[in-house]
Amino acid sequence: MNSVPNTGPLKGMKVIELAHIMAGPVAGLMLADMGADVIKVERPNGDDSRRFLPPDINGESAAFMMMNRNKRGIKLDLKSEAGRRALVRLIKQADCLIENYRYDTMEKMGLGYEELKKINPGLIYCEISGFGRTGPYRERGGFDLIAQGMSGLMAITGEGPGRPPVKVGAPVTDITAGILGAMGCAAAYAHKLKTGEGQRVDTSLFEAGIVHTYWQSAICFATGVSPGPMGSAHPLNAPYEAFQTADGWLNLGAANQTNWERMLKVIGAEHLKDDPRFSSNRERMQNRLALGEALTGYFRTNTTQAWLDALEAAGVPAGPVLSIDEMHHDPQAIARDMVPEVGHPVAGTVKTIGAPVKFHSTPGGVKRPAPVLGQHTAEVLREAGLSADEIAAITGD
Repeated sequence: MNSVPNTGPLKGMKVIELAHIMAGPVAGLMLADMGADVIKVERPNGDDSRRFLPPDINGESAAFMMMNRNKRGIKLDLKSEAGRRALVRLIKQADCLIENYRYDTMEKMGLGYEELKKINPGLIYCEISGFGRTGPYRERGGFDLIAQGMSGLMAITGEGPGRPPVKVGAPVTDITAGILGAMGCAAAYAHKLKTGEGQRVDTSLFEAGIVHTYWQSAICFATGVSPGPMGSAHPLNAPYEAFQTADGWLNLGAANQTNWERMLKVIGAEHLKDDPRFSSNRERMQNRLALGEALTGYFRTNTTQAWLDALEAAGVPAGPVLSIDEMHHDPQAIARDMVPEVGHPVAGTVKTIGAPVKFHSTPGGVKRPAPVLGQHTAEVLREAGLSADEIAAITGD
């Protein structure tokens, strides 16, 4: 049985994750962090991310372990009648199913929503795809790079006009689609608890990219002009960007008038307050490049830490540009339990990224490591009511 204590706000919610690599597994991860019992169903050779090697820890894929902690894992051959029957038994008892297969794949296996709601009317059926299950692109596969380009994100990411298009460094549409899927599942679960009704939840990488263009879309709607890349700068406020120092970079958020004037005092450039090019945010945005050149000359005269200390003392928002490793060791990340350790049966003690939402009365968090392939198959099928002989026929034990 599941012996790991569960105190999250979604305790009692049972989720079947028929998803692979990233977007679907992120949705399962978010729900599992909040206390849902997420059962990851893998094919006999496992999720493709198990083969994202290197890096590995004792042969276990670091990528797979990151995306699948807090879940129980089972192995089923859905091409076999026994495997499909076992899955249907699980789905009958589930609150939610998450899938991120290509268009029509689940229907061809007899596992589409219209079929499954006949056996479980309360089922929440979450579909995460490249472009959604409706519209002219519904049959296209989903890849983060493609979605970033088509959503407009790559048009606003990069150093500036005339430079090659750049994608956001993280697979942001995959991750955001997973978060949106989890949000949709949680909302549908609240509806189910009130009415008993299930429903389809449908989101996509394309839409996940589009929602990151709120500011730039607002500009385009208002002006008819599509904004372009601005490096680290903000499309609506200045100064709000990264500046080079004597030994690195710092991010400065001194866009409102109060912080602008405080910052000028810190760097010894109070005369710029009277410069008509920089007198208000409107003028600073119109002369942003000249503003950047003027401020960089000051910031290059001292170290990042020296400036950060002075700016913090003056109440001006600023921060360092950390590497991933530096972020892992940042005291705030540690204090917020964003770099917890968990014991894995093969990899040993491994670090992972923590739960980003804290619940003070019903705490979630990282409770268990990612499963090894098929680790919980017998346990989960036994809970679903399968006999020892039925389980043995599926597992081969």
